[in-house]
Amino acid sequence: MPFLFPIRTKTNTFEMSKINTSPRCNNKSWSISDDSLRRFVFHASENCIQELLSASDSNSNNKGFGNINGEDSWKILAFDNGVEISKRRSGSFNTFRSRWILKSVSPQQFIKVANAIDAAKQWDPELVEARYIKDVEDNLSIIRLRFGENSKPLFRNREFMVYERRETMDDGTLVVAVASLPKEIAAGLHPKHNNSIRGFLLQSGWVVEKLDHDSCMVTYVIQLDPAGWLPKYFVNRLNTKLVMIIENLKNQVLLACPTNVVNS
Repeated sequence: MPFLFPIRTKTNTFEMSKINTSPRCNNKSWSISDDSLRRFVFHASENCIQELLSASDSNSNNKGFGNINGEDSWKILAFDNGVEISKRRSGSFNTFRSRWILKSVSPQQFIKVANAIDAAKQWDPELVEARYIKDVEDNLSIIRLRFGENSKPLFRNREFMVYERRETMDDGTLVVAVASLPKEIAAGLHPKHNNSIRGFLLQSGWVVEKLDHDSCMVTYVIQLDPAGWLPKYFVNRLNTKLVMIIENLKNQVLLACPTNVVNS
């Protein structure tokens, strides 16, 4: 389905103003109709998709995006074996980005491992639950991720209620947007597990662009707030490692693809 940017009408603005789009509001839970959930998640995922596309735009690489909100431009942290790792200051928690080229791998091949559940498995092996809660539309789902007490500090006893939306652009670019639902909506859809802390995936996702010779450029972006009492500097340091799951995902593609994959 071709991706279309939303038209911001007064009617849409009024409907969305009824719901605070911040994932961290208070401890209440809301009962929400399927139609209202669909409209809310569609609106939120449109914004996430636009930010992912901006992050993948090479022409704006040094300009960043969202600078009107006081956000910095991207700063390259490392470039190794064809993989670029960058970060951008975005409020309390940094946003991290990885970009790399996979030769002889099409977007359709890589997109099979570009999803919320496969990414969570790479974040921490102690993922004790990962399941689809609700299909909002054919390409838009609600997913619950829960990590156990033996997980690393960033994910120990954490759970996330996220949406996952998949879109195909007119030029063949594939986009997967994943982010947390607001706390009240998440609580209304599924109660929090005992002793768990509900963290917030502020934004994440993939942009997979088609290149010549059946290859692709992959951009992965993540900004995560684990909640709880972890110091922010500690969280930002650990978040740097999350974007490095690209190596493990690449290996999954190597196993799935009959052709040889070579990084540029």
